[in-house]
Amino acid sequence: MNDHVSREMIIYLFNVVGLDEASIELGIKLSIKNNTPLPILLWSYGMLTIEELDKLYSFLFQKMD
Repeated sequence: MNDHVSREMIIYLFNVVGLDEASIELGIKLSIKNNTPLPILLWSYGMLTIEELDKLYSFLFQKMD
């Protein structure tokens, strides 16, 4: 994994949000290429709604505690 992505984030995107592997892989590649955090990139490309983005960040911040 890189600075843009964590294993927990990928599991969350796959299991909770329901993104398929190809979408996640594309998002990772684009986030690296554009130097953009994966959640923001997925939201900007319409793969996440603003509500899903908020829930994802809440999930990630809870993992930091």
